[in-house]
Amino acid sequence: MQTSFSRRKILFGMAGTAGVAATGFAAEQLDFDALRSAYQEWMATLPTAPEPRLANDGLAATELARWRIMEANQGVAVDAEHFYGIGNHALVKHRKDTGERVREWFGPRGGSIIHFNSGWVEGKRLTLAHSNFSQLPMASSLEVYDADALQPLESYSLGIRFGSLTWAVRHQGFWWACFANYNNGGGIPGFDQRWSYVAQFDDQWQQLQSWLFPPQVIATWGESSCSGGDWGDDGLLYVTGHDTAQLHVLRLPKQGVMLDYVTTIDVPFEGQSWAWDRGAGRVIYGISRQRQEIIAARIPDLPATV
Repeated sequence: MQTSFSRRKILFGMAGTAGVAATGFAAEQLDFDALRSAYQEWMATLPTAPEPRLANDGLAATELARWRIMEANQGVAVDAEHFYGIGNHALVKHRKDTGERVREWFGPRGGSIIHFNSGWVEGKRLTLAHSNFSQLPMASSLEVYDADALQPLESYSLGIRFGSLTWAVRHQGFWWACFANYNNGGGIPGFDQRWSYVAQFDDQWQQLQSWLFPPQVIATWGESSCSGGDWGDDGLLYVTGHDTAQLHVLRLPKQGVMLDYVTTIDVPFEGQSWAWDRGAGRVIYGISRQRQEIIAARIPDLPATV
């Protein structure tokens, strides 16, 4: 025979253990405060999750090279031989070995390209995350360019979304993208940076899942949001904010709706979008808006303790 345990029965069992005597419905009513007190005392004995804070594991990237690229005020993309500086409506292609510029593309002011954010190179296709920031309603698109000729090939409109698309990358057969919300304007009134999220999409850009950012990471964003992100060779998600020289490491949670925080790495660039140089191991290319530079750095392996 199946035994059914109601919350009321469990509470009475706890209350009995605490010395509360109760018989019948009237006694239940009389002793409800004692039951609730016993239950609250039991709840207080459960373990508490640690307070969210940034780790201090002493991890820092090693700078490898830097180039002065004035147009790269939003981000950078990388392939085997070149890096691509990304501006609001500008693309410039440079050789990695010499820094020589080999191609460029500029969209007209007031044209259909408003705000490029980040780039992802796969084969001969350079896919750029694009939004209409800081206009309302918030809308985003994916703009695909020929990586050789640096000319537009395709456009895929995501339309109105809750947040501006700041980065989009491929990982394990899916697209992963961040939609950012801000404290300092350019977003939906009443919704701040806490509403930023990472989502998983299939090849038809149908959303499958999404996750919020941990509060200790959000606290580093100032008035902005998550500007860059991509998966590492260790299966962890690396993200940057907008202005802080920190690379935060996250993982998908086993439960719940929030990404798990792992650790933070100091890097020689101030946030914005960035890219792995996947043919060079754990080498990353980022930008400094303040110095108008593209910077290459080596990211350390994470210790087993994190």
